[in-house]
Amino acid sequence: MPLSHRALGLAGTAFIALNARLPCLASSLHDESQAAATAPAAKQAAPSAQQKTPSPEQDLQQAIDGAGNDRAALVRNLEEFLKKYPEAAQRVKIYRALVEASLQLRDNTRATDYGERIIALNPDDMSMTLLAIQLLERDGDEAGLRRATNYSTRVLEYIGRDEKSPKISQQEWEASKNRDRMSVLLLRGRLYLKLHEMAKAQRDFEDSYAADPSAGAAEKLGEIAELNKDLPRAIQQYTRAFALADASRSAPDRREIRRKLGNVWRKAHGSDDGLGEYVLHTYDELTALPAKSNSARNAGAKGPFQFTLRRVPDGAAVPLANEKGKILVVNFWATWCGPCRAMEPVFDRVALDFRQHHDVLFLAADCDEDESLVPPYVKEVKPQTTVVFADGLDRLFGINSFPTVVIIDREGKIIYRAEGYGEDTFPQSLAAAIDQALAPAAASVNPQN
Repeated sequence: MPLSHRALGLAGTAFIALNARLPCLASSLHDESQAAATAPAAKQAAPSAQQKTPSPEQDLQQAIDGAGNDRAALVRNLEEFLKKYPEAAQRVKIYRALVEASLQLRDNTRATDYGERIIALNPDDMSMTLLAIQLLERDGDEAGLRRATNYSTRVLEYIGRDEKSPKISQQEWEASKNRDRMSVLLLRGRLYLKLHEMAKAQRDFEDSYAADPSAGAAEKLGEIAELNKDLPRAIQQYTRAFALADASRSAPDRREIRRKLGNVWRKAHGSDDGLGEYVLHTYDELTALPAKSNSARNAGAKGPFQFTLRRVPDGAAVPLANEKGKILVVNFWATWCGPCRAMEPVFDRVALDFRQHHDVLFLAADCDEDESLVPPYVKEVKPQTTVVFADGLDRLFGINSFPTVVIIDREGKIIYRAEGYGEDTFPQSLAAAIDQALAPAAASVNPQN
């Protein structure tokens, strides 16, 4: 059964929550044993001397029925059954039922034991492998922790060879694999920390952060740097952790990170002066990473007509080279920008007024860092102009506030630029600037005597 990458983001999750992913195995065992015990008489016919001896299926059904809703009794009964039938055909399902019941009883040692028995029989059971790793991380001795690191390595190898589902794109698949690697490397790094193997732990945390930057990996790298008395690196990593932490239950406690960051900052600088500015600078750097990646799409382009943009939502290429000789009217915007939302229908109305001018192209160029936000927004707002991703065009024109509307003439030069929105005269001034851009062409067609 293929591994679901989205289900693999388990590092930091309370291990007991994994129990919710396991089926209610006792009831399924009951159904199977009952079905076997009540099979047609012809299949159960046997010599009269043997009819007094219950079959394994009957014994299993009795073990389950005898426990009722008592999980402790179920554990006792199933273990007695396994002593009698150690090679029972259903032992893997019985082990799963024992894992489930043991977790509900908070008997982590027993749950780990049966979880590892399942792994020994089914090495590719990644869900159980991850559960065993987290149980061993919490309660395991040195030998258990080393087994957990081996299990983690096995999961990483599984991620590496897992095949792409046809239901997702290559980009989504790669991002999903990176998230999985991040989670498992973070988990293995914590195991190495418990084993006091600092170099291996640091390498795993660095690889985890490289795969997909997370607050958990950054915090651990900060702790290692602080132990090594490398205060500048500890500040850098704690600040990254603080900027990346969110309100989800699996994320590190932002308040705790703030205390660690404040402590090392004061050690290095003597007071909190400058810390706020440093945090904001780091946050801006981290959140700008996707934008830098998008800008790289047209890194070699030196003029607007050398750019190829992507249309929203289908991603179709929009080569601006095909529009050379036209006047481009571009609205740079973002989904989070309130004034952009207010200006969009006004921009559409101006575009509608010029619909007969086929040498004027209106574009709404999105500058969001998270592109996944854009298609739902476009579906909701339904702009009339063509929506594209800016893909570095914002970099070329130095766009740093939204909305910004520019008019680019036939030679690729900016002849109009308006930043922000709120003026009642905006549609008139934009239309007048477009008319002015069109004027030379009109004059050449209808020369004045």
